[in-house]
Amino acid sequence: MMSNKNAQAQDRKYWAVVAPMPGPILVEMARQAEASGLEGLFAAQLYGPPFASLAVAAAVTERIKIASGIAIAAARSPFETATAIMDLDHISMGRAVLGLGTSVSSWTTGVFGAPEHKPLTHLRDTIGAVRHVISQAGRDQIEPYDGVYFKADFLDLQPMTPPVRPAIPIWIAALREKLVRMGAEIGDGVIGHPMWSVEWTVEKMKPAIEDQLKVSGRARSDIEVNVWPMVAPNPNEAEALDDARPTIAFYAGAAQYESFFEAHGFGKEARACQEAVRNSTYKEGTRHVPDEMVRAFFAIGDIDKVRERIEPIWSIADSVCLCPPIHNMTLEKQMFYHGQIAALMNS
Repeated sequence: MMSNKNAQAQDRKYWAVVAPMPGPILVEMARQAEASGLEGLFAAQLYGPPFASLAVAAAVTERIKIASGIAIAAARSPFETATAIMDLDHISMGRAVLGLGTSVSSWTTGVFGAPEHKPLTHLRDTIGAVRHVISQAGRDQIEPYDGVYFKADFLDLQPMTPPVRPAIPIWIAALREKLVRMGAEIGDGVIGHPMWSVEWTVEKMKPAIEDQLKVSGRARSDIEVNVWPMVAPNPNEAEALDDARPTIAFYAGAAQYESFFEAHGFGKEARACQEAVRNSTYKEGTRHVPDEMVRAFFAIGDIDKVRERIEPIWSIADSVCLCPPIHNMTLEKQMFYHGQIAALMNS
């Protein structure tokens, strides 16, 4: 019989994701999420910032946590990031969590137009600056910040509205070990990338988190580990594989993910997906994604089979955000998988 406890022997916690959509639908989704007992709601940044959807969700709920999952650090000034999460904390009355990540350079510099930077150094600098602003926002004058990338004297800044909390939790999103270690070292939490396979989570990321906590002199209870396993609960496994294939092709089409896929034995397939993106779109890459590649990253099958597949994740996770196939999906299919995931969480 499977346990119902998480890595810290507490009750398991589940999160969900919201996205920009017509207001009445978003309001209803947020209210349903809270009524169903979910721990929190994430909104991701693919293009626009995640804070708009979160503000709507925060305004119509009372208990559920509200988190960016993630905000891209290089997409805006750290000062704007700090004030945005403070605004969200005001709206939610102290329920906000700032999830921050680096994204990939083809997006941060090639799409958002950020200057060239070292992603890990930039993220560490951003976190320091955000904490600096939030901790001093209630003062008449914020002290200057002199970081590697962000520098501000705040001399002309007028007094700000004091924050609801002097420190807002910052969770660091990670694909590989270096960012996982940064999260365990300086973060209030670690967000596991949706591409983490079960084996990558348990065999690679779990030891890195535990080791870094020891190195940094921190307790396991000092951080929240939130993992985003990709799942396609569907008794028709052939259909589930086809539904999930475009999501794999989307990630595999990014050059910076190549070494990650190579570590899983799918370097050749990833390079073929990159070529498809260069010549067309990620959708063309789906033909280069074999079934075994999908199964490496997605839990496929009926609800019981999916639950069994992701069970080992709970040896490190405090909470999970179950991710269905998201790319090239019809609304009907999206609703189907959301229903299946709800059934999985409640069974």
